[in-house]
Amino acid sequence: MFREIKSVHFVGICGSAMASTAVAMQERGFHVTGSDQNVYPPMSTFLAERKIQVMAGYAEQNLAHNPDLVVIGNAVSRGNPEAEAALERKLRYTSLPELLKEYFIRGKRSLVVTGTHGKTTTTSLLTWVFEHNGANPSYLIGGLPPNLGQGARFTDSPWFIIEGDEYDTAFFDKRSKFIHYLPEVAIINNVEMDHADIFENLAAIQLSFRRFINVIPRNGLLLANGDDPAITPLLDVKHFPVKRFGLGAGNDFRAEGIELRPEGSSFKLGQTEFTIPVIGEFNVRNALAVAACARHCGFSDAQIQSAFTTFMPVKRRLEMRGEARGVKVIDDFGHHPTAIRETLRALRVMFPGQKLWAVFEPRSNTTRRNTFQNELVDALERADAVVVAEVARLEQLPVDQRLNPHQLMEELRLRGRPASYLPTVEAIVEHVAEGAKETDVVCVFSNGGFGGIHDKLLKRLAA
Repeated sequence: MFREIKSVHFVGICGSAMASTAVAMQERGFHVTGSDQNVYPPMSTFLAERKIQVMAGYAEQNLAHNPDLVVIGNAVSRGNPEAEAALERKLRYTSLPELLKEYFIRGKRSLVVTGTHGKTTTTSLLTWVFEHNGANPSYLIGGLPPNLGQGARFTDSPWFIIEGDEYDTAFFDKRSKFIHYLPEVAIINNVEMDHADIFENLAAIQLSFRRFINVIPRNGLLLANGDDPAITPLLDVKHFPVKRFGLGAGNDFRAEGIELRPEGSSFKLGQTEFTIPVIGEFNVRNALAVAACARHCGFSDAQIQSAFTTFMPVKRRLEMRGEARGVKVIDDFGHHPTAIRETLRALRVMFPGQKLWAVFEPRSNTTRRNTFQNELVDALERADAVVVAEVARLEQLPVDQRLNPHQLMEELRLRGRPASYLPTVEAIVEHVAEGAKETDVVCVFSNGGFGGIHDKLLKRLAA
């Protein structure tokens, strides 16, 4: 099929994986275009720098050039004018995971990193071990890793390293994305309730992971977090080896002697001490999984540590955006209570004794719901002051499913945390700028652009 394709159009191109794949396909000689209704940095900048035409908004006219293939993102649903036009005109279309499987992964040694949290950091770190040591892997990462320069690259190497998401594939394929990725080695970091718009409960998510496990071949390997009780029921398999990693005594790969410092973390695996320039216990687990996988793939501990030493954290993961008037502003992609909690724990290590603000945008399909009503309180109370933005698209949800922000504020205040629910970016910027003092740290949590709040806050602080 791909011999006939010269032009590709991406519907929803500003998703991190879509944008990275679009750029990689352009580098292979395809004419690439795309469209999206949410065009904001860093992906919009990334695409513009590579001169890929991005059409703002969806319209049938965006397909007037009759692309040979239309790649439809998983955020696109029926009723989208470009999806409807592709169906009506019988244009050749596919999902991104299926495109990756058939065009880029098949025939490769596929290493798939999955789990509710830590996928992007773990995939980036694993890819850097291979790249730093000259293996020149193909990869696809749902973020922008500074070491690598872009989120995807497709080479002639036998290795393909990919971040495996459990979210569904497309409106015409409701299986999880990672089902498509032909895993030889699979890493499962953790399994929690998430994506409440498509998974009814934790059991439904576990079923999807079980299906993923079922496609690991007999010459493959499953590396699973042995400390996670939600993963344990999935590990009763007989057709391929299973190895557990974690902090507990029953793991095949166990991190011991953990030290968490402002400049990084260290742990021992057997007789080898590994150090990483990223903060927090969660990142120790991520690095432990990478070390176990890299050993399996033939790398020495010295090669692994050499890559760890030079690793640079992924953008939007505890990313320092700037400092003004002595106040530091940090950007973090966290949008799940566990991720928020662990990020705040890491910030306590990085900035001991300093006042910590958490500014949170409930934007994801799960945090807009009351699925995590109590868990958000437990996570956000780890900050000294909390600001929550207006819940995105709340009117689209039934009343009994909505997050109750006023209850969230009340419970945080009962726990002694100053908490404010403010409707606009402008109101949040004013509130934080007036309240923040020198040496305070403001961490902004959002899986979207959040109205450019980081730059607006820094500008207001400076003024």
